[in-house]
Amino acid sequence: MMHLKVVSFTQNGAALAERVRDALTEDVVECYARTVDVSLRETALTRFAQQAMVDCAGIVFIGATGIAVRAIAPYVTGKAYDPAVLVLDEAGKFVIPLLSGHLGGANALALRLAQNLGATPVLTTATDVNRVFAVDTWAKEQGLQIARTEGIRFVSGALLRGDTVGLHTALPLVGKLPEGIAQTEDVDTGIVISCRAREDERFAHTLHLIPRTIVAGIGCRRGKTLAELTCVLDAVLQEYEIAPQALCALATIDVKRDEVGLLALSRARQVPLRIFSAAQLRETVGDFTPSSFVADTVGVDNVCERAAVCASGGTLLCRKIARDGITVALAAIPKEVRFP
Repeated sequence: MMHLKVVSFTQNGAALAERVRDALTEDVVECYARTVDVSLRETALTRFAQQAMVDCAGIVFIGATGIAVRAIAPYVTGKAYDPAVLVLDEAGKFVIPLLSGHLGGANALALRLAQNLGATPVLTTATDVNRVFAVDTWAKEQGLQIARTEGIRFVSGALLRGDTVGLHTALPLVGKLPEGIAQTEDVDTGIVISCRAREDERFAHTLHLIPRTIVAGIGCRRGKTLAELTCVLDAVLQEYEIAPQALCALATIDVKRDEVGLLALSRARQVPLRIFSAAQLRETVGDFTPSSFVADTVGVDNVCERAAVCASGGTLLCRKIARDGITVALAAIPKEVRFP
């Protein structure tokens, strides 16, 4: 589901905006008709664009392409951050993705709109025009984080030239590799799929894709701050060479559900905090590091290791590390990557 803002400038455009909203029933669509709604005339279009580019997944302009370009130009940041931006002519004949065609989903949205409105999608990204594997679109579909977006152009460029792009993966593969991709490291340009840090040197030009599969189980004494928890978690990730982007969840015992530092850490890392009862943790199968003190205190012999495994459904990567009244363990969610 996408949160979109649609802005129009004429009565015909306002009518088309309503058709856009009706076509995108799976999304949250806000329509702003600057000619019809008098209150919007006092708001500068650049101010509207600035706010929309921060709080929305996409903006649809119904009008001239030049209007859209001038409105968004001061606020364009980069491939990894910009929302999808599209333009429709007010007759609804053409749908043009202007910005973030792959990572932001503008191309996919353009195709959806074109189908629903009976319009022609105007795609200009080279991989789409030449029907070449779009690695950034595929990475997004697979839930893989892009460590450095500069690597995308090397992979796309190699495929467009007809060169072979190498692939090294720490995860099982399902499906047939796209044309031009081969599991080899004997090439200049390649893709690495791994939650490990420092993978950028495996090829001369490496696109490092990071699966979000790591759960950090955490136990702590009362009152531990965000700064203290962050320091220990980051130290453990660094020690085990885990890329920070691989973290997908925190996990702990229910007696810690209101721990201010843990809740703040969850918000800061933008990952959920999974909560388990002592009974659930006791029932988790595995070889864990027991502590009689912890068992007497919370009713289960280990919190961080059991919580990490319970939340991930996988296996431990890192056993309990205890520092300054905080314990951390890491576990990996089983995951495979799929090609069409």
